[in-house]
Amino acid sequence: MIRLALSLSLLGLLTGVMPAQQLQLPTANHSLFGAPADFFQFVDRNFDGAKTTPWEGGQFGFVRDPRRIGNRIAYARFHEGLDIKPLQRDATGNPQDEVGAIADGVVVYAAAAAGLSNYGRYIVVRHDWGGSLFFSLYAHLASAQVSAGQKVKAGTTLGILGYTGSGIDQRRAHVHVELNLFLSSRFEAWHNANFPTPNHHGVFNGLNLIGLDLQSLYLAQQKNPGLTAASAVRATESSYRVAIPGDAEMEIVKNYPWLLDGPRPLRKPASWEVTFSRWGLPLAVKASSTAVSAPYVTWVKDVGIPHYTHTRGCVTGSGSTGKLTVEGLRFVKLVCGWF
Repeated sequence: MIRLALSLSLLGLLTGVMPAQQLQLPTANHSLFGAPADFFQFVDRNFDGAKTTPWEGGQFGFVRDPRRIGNRIAYARFHEGLDIKPLQRDATGNPQDEVGAIADGVVVYAAAAAGLSNYGRYIVVRHDWGGSLFFSLYAHLASAQVSAGQKVKAGTTLGILGYTGSGIDQRRAHVHVELNLFLSSRFEAWHNANFPTPNHHGVFNGLNLIGLDLQSLYLAQQKNPGLTAASAVRATESSYRVAIPGDAEMEIVKNYPWLLDGPRPLRKPASWEVTFSRWGLPLAVKASSTAVSAPYVTWVKDVGIPHYTHTRGCVTGSGSTGKLTVEGLRFVKLVCGWF
C-alpha cells in the first residue's frame, strides 16, 4: 500500500493529475449545501444609510465593503475564507461547536496567543496531496486542542469555535476556514524588508498563504467527488498577468509543478509570465523568451470598473490596460521570489 501511494504521488507530479481529495466541512453545520443563510455568519453593514446584517458577507470572495461605481454596486473588500456560524451555544451565549480538520494532515502551526493576529487564535494544517502541499487554516478559535507536529485525520477536533481576533464579538462568533497555497519559504526576509512591525507567526503568517475558492470547491465536489484542489485552482477565472524577470526564484513552480504552462525550461528563462485570479491566486506560470527588467502587467481583464476595486488593490487603471500598484508589486515579489 505504501509503494502504491508513492507511485500515485509520483504519477501526479509527472502528469499534473492529483489524486482526489474529498473534503469534510469543519463543523457539524452542513447547511452550505442547501440553506447557505444558516451556514454563513453575517457581517455588520452600513451602506447608503441602512444598517443590515447580510449573511452573504460571510462567503468567500469580494463580498464586503460595497460602494457605488456609476450605476452599479461593487464590493471592494475580499474575504479569503468561509465564516461558519455556530450551531450550539451555552447559557452565556458562548459557542460550543467543535472545529475539525477538513482532511488528513499534520498540524504545522498553532498560534500561541489570540491577540497577535486578526485571525485571533488560529491553527494551520498541512495536507500533502500528490506531492503538492496545501494548507488549511482555522481562525478565531476559543481554544486549541492540538499542537504543531501532531498528525490529524479528517474530522479530528482541532479546537472550539470562538470569536478571538479583532472586529468580532460574541454574537458574530464563527470559525473562519481557508484552503491555501504556500508562497515563500523566505517570507521572513520579505516581511522584514516591507513592514516595520514584527512577524509573530513565521512562514505561517496569513500573508504567506493565498486561498483558493474553497466555497466553490465544496459545492463542486458534491457533483464531482473526484475534483482535486489542483484542478480547482487551474479552473479559476483569470484576472491579470504579470511579466517577471527570469532570475525570479519561482518557488511556486517547485511547490506546485502543475502550475507550469508548457515545458519546463532547462535553464532560467529570459522572463516568466504569471497569471493571477482577481484576488492574487497564481493560476499558471509560463516561461518566456522576452527579457524584462522589472515586473509589469501584460494583460488585465476589463470588467467595467476600475481595476483597483477588483484586484485587491494590486492593479490600477481601467479598461484593457493597467499597472501594478505599490502594494501589487510588493505582493508579486513575494509570490514569485523576486526579492
